[in-house]
Amino acid sequence: MDRELLAVCDGSSATASLSSAMRYLTAGESHGPALVGIIEGLPAGLTIKENFINGQLARRQGGYGRGGRMSIEKDHVKILSGVRFGRTTGSPLALEIENRDHLNWQKVMSPGPGDETVEKKVTRPRPGHADLAGGIKYLHGDLRNVLERASARETAMRVAAGAVASLLLSHFHIECTAFVIAVGGINAHPRRPEWGVNFIKEKIAVSPLYCLDAAAEKLMLEKIDQARETGDTLGGVFEILVEGLPPGLGSYVHWDRRLDGRLAGAVMSIPGIKGVEIGLGFDTAARPGSLAHDAIILDEHKKISRPTNHAGGIEGGVTNGREIIIRGAMKPIPTLKKALLSVDLSTGEQSDAAVERSDICAVPAAAVVGEAVVAWEIARAFMEKFSGDSIQEIELAVQNYMALVKSYLGEI
Repeated sequence: MDRELLAVCDGSSATASLSSAMRYLTAGESHGPALVGIIEGLPAGLTIKENFINGQLARRQGGYGRGGRMSIEKDHVKILSGVRFGRTTGSPLALEIENRDHLNWQKVMSPGPGDETVEKKVTRPRPGHADLAGGIKYLHGDLRNVLERASARETAMRVAAGAVASLLLSHFHIECTAFVIAVGGINAHPRRPEWGVNFIKEKIAVSPLYCLDAAAEKLMLEKIDQARETGDTLGGVFEILVEGLPPGLGSYVHWDRRLDGRLAGAVMSIPGIKGVEIGLGFDTAARPGSLAHDAIILDEHKKISRPTNHAGGIEGGVTNGREIIIRGAMKPIPTLKKALLSVDLSTGEQSDAAVERSDICAVPAAAVVGEAVVAWEIARAFMEKFSGDSIQEIELAVQNYMALVKSYLGEI
Protein backbone atom coordinates (compact mmCIF):
# COMPACT_ATOMS: atom_id res chain seq x y z
CA MET A 1 0.00 0.00 0.00
CA ASP A 2 1.52 3.38 -1.00
CA ARG A 3 1.94 6.22 1.50
CA GLU A 4 -0.88 8.40 0.15
CA LEU A 5 -3.40 5.58 0.34
CA LEU A 6 -2.14 4.64 3.80
CA ALA A 7 -2.60 8.23 4.98
CA VAL A 8 -6.15 8.32 3.63
CA CYS A 9 -6.98 5.04 5.34
CA ASP A 10 -5.47 6.21 8.63
CA GLY A 11 -7.35 9.51 8.45
CA SER A 12 -10.66 7.83 7.70
CA SER A 13 -10.18 5.40 10.57
CA ALA A 14 -9.36 8.19 13.01
CA THR A 15 -12.33 10.27 11.86
CA ALA A 16 -14.73 7.35 12.19
CA SER A 17 -13.41 6.54 15.65
CA LEU A 18 -13.70 10.16 16.78
CA SER A 19 -17.22 10.64 15.41
CA SER A 20 -18.59 7.69 17.39
CA ALA A 21 -16.87 8.52 20.70
CA MET A 22 -18.36 10.22 23.73
CA ARG A 23 -16.06 12.81 25.23
CA TYR A 24 -16.18 15.93 27.33
CA LEU A 25 -14.02 18.86 28.36
CA THR A 26 -14.27 21.09 31.41
CA ALA A 27 -12.93 24.57 32.03
CA GLY A 28 -12.96 26.98 34.94
CA GLU A 29 -11.10 27.86 38.12
CA SER A 30 -12.09 27.33 41.72
CA HIS A 31 -12.85 31.03 42.26
CA GLY A 32 -13.52 32.00 38.65
CA PRO A 33 -16.98 33.03 37.37
CA ALA A 34 -18.13 29.51 36.55
CA LEU A 35 -17.28 25.96 35.61
CA VAL A 36 -18.22 24.99 32.07
CA GLY A 37 -18.38 21.67 30.28
CA ILE A 38 -19.03 20.47 26.76
CA ILE A 39 -20.22 16.92 26.14
CA GLU A 40 -20.01 15.48 22.65
CA GLY A 41 -21.33 12.22 21.26
CA LEU A 42 -24.67 11.89 23.05
CA PRO A 43 -27.42 10.31 20.96
CA ALA A 44 -30.49 12.34 20.06
CA GLY A 45 -33.67 11.65 21.99
CA LEU A 46 -32.19 11.04 25.46
CA THR A 47 -34.33 12.53 28.21
CA ILE A 48 -32.28 14.96 30.31
CA LYS A 49 -33.55 15.45 33.86
CA GLU A 50 -32.07 18.67 35.17
CA ASN A 51 -33.29 17.92 38.69
CA PHE A 52 -31.35 14.63 38.67
CA ILE A 53 -28.13 16.42 37.71
CA ASN A 54 -28.71 19.00 40.44
CA GLY A 55 -29.40 16.21 42.92
CA GLN A 56 -26.02 14.66 42.14
CA LEU A 57 -24.35 18.05 42.54
CA ALA A 58 -26.03 18.42 45.94
CA ARG A 59 -24.76 14.97 46.97
CA ARG A 60 -21.23 16.03 46.05
CA GLN A 61 -21.56 19.06 48.31
CA GLY A 62 -22.87 16.94 51.18
CA GLY A 63 -21.21 14.64 53.67
CA TYR A 64 -19.99 15.30 57.19
CA GLY A 65 -16.63 17.03 57.42
CA ARG A 66 -16.99 19.53 54.59
CA GLY A 67 -15.64 23.08 54.79
CA GLY A 68 -17.12 26.57 54.59
CA ARG A 69 -17.19 26.69 50.78
CA MET A 70 -20.18 24.32 50.81
CA SER A 71 -22.26 26.91 52.69
CA ILE A 72 -21.53 29.45 49.96
CA GLU A 73 -22.01 27.40 46.80
CA LYS A 74 -25.40 25.90 45.97
CA ASP A 75 -24.50 24.19 42.74
CA HIS A 76 -27.09 24.17 39.97
CA VAL A 77 -26.46 23.30 36.36
CA LYS A 78 -27.49 25.58 33.52
CA ILE A 79 -27.97 23.88 30.16
CA LEU A 80 -26.72 26.18 27.39
CA SER A 81 -27.14 23.98 24.32
CA GLY A 82 -27.83 20.48 23.05
CA VAL A 83 -31.23 19.98 24.71
CA ARG A 84 -34.64 21.03 23.42
CA PHE A 85 -37.89 20.33 25.22
CA GLY A 86 -36.11 18.03 27.65
CA ARG A 87 -34.40 15.78 25.10
CA THR A 88 -30.96 15.79 23.53
CA THR A 89 -30.74 16.91 19.91
CA GLY A 90 -27.48 15.17 19.01
CA SER A 91 -25.59 18.47 19.18
CA PRO A 92 -22.90 19.10 21.78
CA LEU A 93 -24.35 19.55 25.25
CA ALA A 94 -22.98 22.68 26.97
CA LEU A 95 -23.29 23.03 30.75
CA GLU A 96 -22.48 25.78 33.21
CA ILE A 97 -22.21 25.82 37.01
CA GLU A 98 -21.91 29.27 38.54
CA ASN A 99 -19.30 29.92 41.24
CA ARG A 100 -21.17 32.15 43.67
CA ASP A 101 -18.00 32.84 45.64
CA HIS A 102 -16.55 34.58 42.57
CA LEU A 103 -18.25 37.77 43.76
CA ASN A 104 -15.64 37.90 46.53
CA TRP A 105 -12.75 37.13 44.17
CA GLN A 106 -13.39 39.34 41.12
CA LYS A 107 -10.28 41.46 41.69
CA VAL A 108 -8.03 38.47 42.41
CA MET A 109 -9.30 36.43 39.45
CA SER A 110 -9.67 39.25 36.91
CA PRO A 111 -8.72 38.29 33.32
CA GLY A 112 -7.77 41.90 32.54
CA PRO A 113 -4.10 42.48 31.66
CA GLY A 114 -3.90 45.64 33.77
CA ASP A 115 -5.53 44.24 36.89
CA GLU A 116 -2.53 42.42 38.42
CA THR A 117 -2.62 42.26 42.21
CA VAL A 118 -0.58 40.60 44.94
CA GLU A 119 -3.73 40.02 46.99
CA LYS A 120 -4.02 36.31 47.89
CA LYS A 121 -0.78 35.55 46.05
CA VAL A 122 0.57 32.09 46.92
CA THR A 123 4.32 31.52 47.13
CA ARG A 124 4.44 28.85 49.88
CA PRO A 125 3.50 25.55 48.17
CA ARG A 126 1.39 23.09 50.16
CA PRO A 127 2.85 19.58 50.43
CA GLY A 128 0.58 17.02 48.79
CA HIS A 129 -0.98 19.50 46.37
CA ALA A 130 -0.01 20.32 42.79
CA ASP A 131 1.35 23.72 43.90
CA LEU A 132 5.10 23.15 43.58
CA ALA A 133 5.10 20.60 40.75
CA GLY A 134 2.64 22.73 38.76
CA GLY A 135 4.59 25.90 39.44
CA ILE A 136 7.77 24.27 38.15
CA LYS A 137 5.99 22.88 35.08
CA TYR A 138 4.37 26.19 34.01
CA LEU A 139 6.95 28.57 35.60
CA HIS A 140 4.33 30.38 37.65
CA GLY A 141 5.53 32.93 40.18
CA ASP A 142 2.10 32.99 41.80
CA LEU A 143 1.04 29.45 42.64
CA ARG A 144 -2.60 30.52 42.67
CA ASN A 145 -2.44 29.93 38.92
CA VAL A 146 -1.92 26.25 39.78
CA LEU A 147 -4.23 25.67 42.70
CA GLU A 148 -7.22 27.41 41.12
CA ARG A 149 -7.42 24.78 38.38
CA ALA A 150 -5.96 21.82 40.31
CA SER A 151 -8.64 22.36 42.96
CA ALA A 152 -11.23 19.64 43.49
CA ARG A 153 -13.84 22.30 42.71
CA GLU A 154 -13.44 21.19 39.08
CA THR A 155 -15.06 17.87 39.97
CA ALA A 156 -18.45 19.59 40.22
CA MET A 157 -18.57 19.67 36.42
CA ARG A 158 -17.34 16.09 36.24
CA VAL A 159 -20.26 15.11 38.46
CA ALA A 160 -22.63 16.93 36.09
CA ALA A 161 -21.15 15.09 33.09
CA GLY A 162 -21.32 11.80 34.98
CA ALA A 163 -24.96 12.48 35.84
CA VAL A 164 -25.74 12.84 32.13
CA ALA A 165 -23.95 9.53 31.53
CA SER A 166 -26.02 7.95 34.33
CA LEU A 167 -29.21 9.11 32.60
CA LEU A 168 -28.06 7.35 29.43
CA LEU A 169 -27.22 4.16 31.34
CA SER A 170 -30.47 4.27 33.31
CA HIS A 171 -32.42 4.35 30.06
CA PHE A 172 -30.99 0.89 29.46
CA HIS A 173 -31.57 -0.27 33.06
CA ILE A 174 -27.95 0.11 34.14
CA GLU A 175 -27.71 1.70 37.58
CA CYS A 176 -24.77 2.77 39.75
CA THR A 177 -24.16 4.17 43.21
CA ALA A 178 -21.27 4.78 45.60
CA PHE A 179 -20.87 4.64 49.37
CA VAL A 180 -18.17 5.09 52.01
CA ILE A 181 -16.56 1.97 53.50
CA ALA A 182 -13.74 3.52 55.57
CA VAL A 183 -12.71 6.83 57.12
CA GLY A 184 -9.53 7.43 59.09
CA GLY A 185 -8.78 3.73 59.45
CA ILE A 186 -12.28 2.84 60.69
CA ASN A 187 -13.79 0.19 58.41
CA ALA A 188 -17.47 -0.46 57.80
CA HIS A 189 -18.83 -3.97 57.46
CA PRO A 190 -18.86 -5.11 53.81
CA ARG A 191 -21.99 -4.63 51.75
CA ARG A 192 -24.34 -7.60 51.92
CA PRO A 193 -24.62 -9.38 48.55
CA GLU A 194 -28.41 -8.93 48.48
CA TRP A 195 -28.11 -5.14 48.83
CA GLY A 196 -28.56 -3.79 45.33
CA VAL A 197 -28.20 -0.25 43.99
CA ASN A 198 -31.73 0.94 44.80
CA PHE A 199 -31.58 -0.27 48.41
CA ILE A 200 -28.16 1.33 48.89
CA LYS A 201 -29.38 4.67 47.49
CA GLU A 202 -32.22 4.72 50.01
CA LYS A 203 -29.93 3.82 52.89
CA ILE A 204 -27.18 6.35 52.21
CA ALA A 205 -29.69 9.13 51.54
CA VAL A 206 -30.17 9.45 55.31
CA SER A 207 -26.53 8.86 56.24
CA PRO A 208 -24.21 11.83 57.01
CA LEU A 209 -21.25 9.92 55.55
CA TYR A 210 -23.05 7.90 52.84
CA CYS A 211 -22.16 4.78 54.84
CA LEU A 212 -24.12 1.51 55.17
CA ASP A 213 -22.83 0.62 58.65
CA ALA A 214 -24.39 2.84 61.35
CA ALA A 215 -22.11 1.60 64.14
CA ALA A 216 -18.93 2.22 62.16
CA GLU A 217 -20.26 5.55 60.94
CA LYS A 218 -20.68 6.79 64.50
CA LEU A 219 -16.98 6.12 65.14
CA MET A 220 -16.07 7.82 61.85
CA LEU A 221 -18.01 10.95 62.84
CA GLU A 222 -16.22 11.10 66.17
CA LYS A 223 -12.85 10.77 64.46
CA ILE A 224 -13.68 13.60 62.05
CA ASP A 225 -14.57 15.83 65.02
CA GLN A 226 -11.24 14.97 66.64
CA ALA A 227 -9.36 15.86 63.44
CA ARG A 228 -11.19 19.18 63.25
CA GLU A 229 -10.16 20.03 66.82
CA THR A 230 -6.49 19.25 66.14
CA GLY A 231 -6.34 21.00 62.76
CA ASP A 232 -5.84 17.74 60.90
CA THR A 233 -7.61 15.95 58.02
CA LEU A 234 -8.76 12.41 57.25
CA GLY A 235 -8.95 10.18 54.19
CA GLY A 236 -10.79 6.95 53.55
CA VAL A 237 -12.15 4.48 51.04
CA PHE A 238 -15.33 4.39 48.96
CA GLU A 239 -16.94 1.65 46.89
CA ILE A 240 -18.85 1.96 43.62
CA LEU A 241 -21.43 -0.62 42.53
CA VAL A 242 -22.81 -0.88 38.98
CA GLU A 243 -25.54 -3.38 38.12
CA GLY A 244 -27.56 -4.26 35.03
CA LEU A 245 -24.57 -4.37 32.68
CA PRO A 246 -24.59 -6.60 29.62
CA PRO A 247 -21.57 -8.85 29.05
CA GLY A 248 -19.14 -7.72 26.39
CA LEU A 249 -18.37 -4.07 27.17
CA GLY A 250 -14.69 -3.24 26.81
CA SER A 251 -12.20 -5.46 25.02
CA TYR A 252 -9.11 -7.60 25.56
CA VAL A 253 -7.63 -6.99 22.09
CA HIS A 254 -5.67 -3.81 22.95
CA TRP A 255 -4.41 -2.56 26.30
CA ASP A 256 -6.17 0.80 26.05
CA ARG A 257 -9.57 -0.82 25.40
CA ARG A 258 -9.57 -2.90 28.58
CA LEU A 259 -12.46 -1.57 30.66
CA ASP A 260 -10.85 -2.27 34.03
CA GLY A 261 -7.84 -0.16 33.05
CA ARG A 262 -10.07 2.66 31.87
CA LEU A 263 -12.15 2.58 35.04
CA ALA A 264 -9.07 2.51 37.25
CA GLY A 265 -7.63 5.48 35.38
CA ALA A 266 -10.88 7.41 35.70
CA VAL A 267 -11.07 6.89 39.46
CA MET A 268 -7.36 7.63 39.91
CA SER A 269 -7.84 10.95 38.09
CA ILE A 270 -9.97 12.26 40.97
CA PRO A 271 -7.94 14.65 43.17
CA GLY A 272 -6.66 12.89 46.27
CA ILE A 273 -7.11 9.31 45.08
CA LYS A 274 -4.02 7.17 45.68
CA GLY A 275 -5.28 3.63 45.11
CA VAL A 276 -7.91 1.78 43.07
CA GLU A 277 -9.04 -1.84 43.19
CA ILE A 278 -11.67 -3.90 41.38
CA GLY A 279 -13.46 -6.89 42.91
CA LEU A 280 -11.25 -8.52 45.53
CA GLY A 281 -8.49 -6.14 44.51
CA PHE A 282 -5.39 -6.31 46.67
CA ASP A 283 -6.85 -9.18 48.69
CA THR A 284 -6.44 -11.35 45.59
CA ALA A 285 -2.67 -11.28 46.04
CA ALA A 286 -2.94 -13.11 49.38
CA ARG A 287 -5.24 -15.89 48.14
CA PRO A 288 -4.52 -19.12 46.27
CA GLY A 289 -6.00 -19.29 42.79
CA SER A 290 -8.69 -21.69 43.96
CA LEU A 291 -10.12 -18.94 46.18
CA ALA A 292 -9.47 -15.96 43.91
CA HIS A 293 -11.52 -16.72 40.80
CA ASP A 294 -15.22 -17.18 40.04
CA ALA A 295 -16.23 -20.71 39.03
CA ILE A 296 -18.54 -21.06 36.03
CA ILE A 297 -21.49 -23.28 36.92
CA LEU A 298 -24.92 -24.29 35.71
CA ASP A 299 -27.71 -23.11 38.01
CA GLU A 300 -30.94 -24.96 38.77
CA HIS A 301 -32.31 -23.78 35.42
CA LYS A 302 -29.25 -25.12 33.56
CA LYS A 303 -28.12 -21.57 32.87
CA ILE A 304 -24.50 -20.39 33.11
CA SER A 305 -23.94 -18.67 36.43
CA ARG A 306 -21.28 -17.60 38.94
CA PRO A 307 -21.46 -18.41 42.66
CA THR A 308 -19.09 -15.51 43.48
CA ASN A 309 -17.97 -12.20 42.02
CA HIS A 310 -14.32 -11.94 43.04
CA ALA A 311 -13.49 -10.41 39.64
CA GLY A 312 -15.79 -7.47 40.29
CA GLY A 313 -17.68 -7.93 37.03
CA ILE A 314 -14.71 -7.70 34.67
CA GLU A 315 -12.52 -10.47 33.24
CA GLY A 316 -9.83 -9.80 30.66
CA GLY A 317 -10.92 -6.17 30.39
CA VAL A 318 -14.47 -7.19 29.42
CA THR A 319 -17.70 -7.10 31.44
CA ASN A 320 -18.94 -10.61 32.24
CA GLY A 321 -22.54 -9.72 33.15
CA ARG A 322 -21.99 -9.49 36.91
CA GLU A 323 -22.03 -6.31 38.97
CA ILE A 324 -18.99 -4.07 38.68
CA ILE A 325 -17.37 -3.42 42.07
CA ILE A 326 -14.61 -0.79 42.23
CA ARG A 327 -13.03 1.04 45.17
CA GLY A 328 -10.98 4.19 45.54
CA ALA A 329 -8.66 5.11 48.40
CA MET A 330 -8.49 8.83 49.18
CA LYS A 331 -5.59 10.39 51.03
CA PRO A 332 -6.18 12.99 53.77
CA ILE A 333 -6.69 16.45 52.30
CA PRO A 334 -3.24 18.13 52.15
CA THR A 335 -4.44 21.62 53.17
CA LEU A 336 -3.96 21.63 56.95
CA LYS A 337 -4.77 24.32 59.50
CA LYS A 338 -1.76 22.90 61.33
CA ALA A 339 0.40 23.62 58.30
CA LEU A 340 3.32 21.41 57.27
CA LEU A 341 6.74 22.83 56.52
CA SER A 342 7.39 24.34 53.11
CA VAL A 343 9.66 26.90 51.44
CA ASP A 344 8.60 30.40 50.45
CA LEU A 345 9.58 30.60 46.78
CA SER A 346 9.65 34.41 46.89
CA THR A 347 12.31 34.53 49.63
CA GLY A 348 13.92 31.08 49.53
CA GLU A 349 13.35 30.76 53.27
CA GLN A 350 11.88 27.85 55.24
CA SER A 351 8.26 28.58 56.11
CA ASP A 352 4.92 27.02 56.93
CA ALA A 353 2.85 26.01 53.89
CA ALA A 354 0.05 28.27 52.73
CA VAL A 355 -3.40 27.61 54.20
CA GLU A 356 -6.51 27.75 52.03
CA ARG A 357 -10.11 27.16 53.05
CA SER A 358 -10.61 23.40 52.97
CA ASP A 359 -12.48 20.35 54.25
CA ILE A 360 -11.64 18.05 57.15
CA CYS A 361 -12.89 14.95 55.31
CA ALA A 362 -14.19 14.78 51.75
CA VAL A 363 -14.48 11.02 51.31
CA PRO A 364 -18.29 11.13 50.82
CA ALA A 365 -17.85 13.78 48.12
CA ALA A 366 -15.11 11.74 46.48
CA ALA A 367 -17.50 8.77 46.42
CA VAL A 368 -20.01 10.83 44.43
CA VAL A 369 -17.28 11.96 42.03
CA GLY A 370 -16.15 8.34 41.73
CA GLU A 371 -19.67 7.27 40.84
CA ALA A 372 -19.76 9.99 38.18
CA VAL A 373 -16.46 9.13 36.49
CA VAL A 374 -17.28 5.41 36.51
CA ALA A 375 -20.70 6.09 35.00
CA TRP A 376 -19.06 8.18 32.30
CA GLU A 377 -16.48 5.54 31.40
CA ILE A 378 -19.10 2.77 31.29
CA ALA A 379 -21.37 4.94 29.15
CA ARG A 380 -18.46 5.48 26.74
CA ALA A 381 -17.88 1.73 26.52
CA PHE A 382 -21.61 1.20 26.08
CA MET A 383 -21.74 3.67 23.19
CA GLU A 384 -18.69 2.07 21.58
CA LYS A 385 -20.50 -1.27 21.66
CA PHE A 386 -23.93 0.03 20.64
CA SER A 387 -23.12 3.16 18.64
CA GLY A 388 -25.92 5.13 17.06
CA ASP A 389 -27.09 8.67 16.45
CA SER A 390 -30.44 8.28 18.21
CA ILE A 391 -31.79 6.46 21.25
CA GLN A 392 -34.04 4.37 18.98
CA GLU A 393 -31.06 3.18 16.95
CA ILE A 394 -29.18 2.19 20.10
CA GLU A 395 -32.23 0.40 21.52
CA LEU A 396 -32.37 -1.79 18.41
CA ALA A 397 -28.63 -2.50 18.63
CA VAL A 398 -28.96 -3.59 22.28
CA GLN A 399 -31.96 -5.81 21.52
CA ASN A 400 -30.18 -7.48 18.61
CA TYR A 401 -27.00 -8.06 20.62
CA MET A 402 -28.79 -9.51 23.64
CA ALA A 403 -30.69 -11.86 21.32
CA LEU A 404 -27.37 -13.01 19.89
CA VAL A 405 -25.94 -13.52 23.41
CA LYS A 406 -28.97 -15.57 24.40
CA SER A 407 -28.65 -17.67 21.24
CA TYR A 408 -24.91 -18.15 21.78
CA LEU A 409 -25.33 -19.29 25.38
CA GLY A 410 -28.22 -21.51 24.39
CA GLU A 411 -26.04 -23.34 21.89
CA ILE A 412 -23.35 -24.20 24.46
